[in-house]
Amino acid sequence: MPIVSKYSNERVEKIIQDLLDILVNEEASTDLALMCLGNTISTIINNQVPESQREAISNSFASALQRSIKTK
Repeated sequence: MPIVSKYSNERVEKIIQDLLDILVNEEASTDLALMCLGNTISTIINNQVPESQREAISNSFASALQRSIKTK
């Protein structure tokens, strides 16, 4: 059964493109881009997720990230 998101694909793709555009405009290297995105994720989790849920959310995010990485 496919996962249904409450957000439209168009909105998600627009935000992703906006984030990528900023990194390109800043000429961010891969390691700098990953550091900035990682710090952003940490800030979101620390500021918007109740402390009791942070570990579960971060584990879920890390797992989803690992599944999304294409490997040969």
